[in-house]
Amino acid sequence: MSNYESTYRTNELLTELLATVKEDKPDEWLTINEVSHYTKLSEPTIRRYIKTGKLKASKETGRLLFKKSNIDRWLDG
Repeated sequence: MSNYESTYRTNELLTELLATVKEDKPDEWLTINEVSHYTKLSEPTIRRYIKTGKLKASKETGRLLFKKSNIDRWLDG
């Protein structure tokens, strides 16, 4: 097995493992304060991203809540 094939197989296994872990763990909801601490961004900056449609938030409960997986995807670009 070449070095390339070995690296490719390792990446495949890591991707499968990550998918399994994500399936077993329900998505966590964060408040705007928690998102601010998690991202190291100010609350006004986060609110700006929501207003421009670059960041999704739920307002169902009367306060802003964010799925942690959405925050992670947003941070990854």
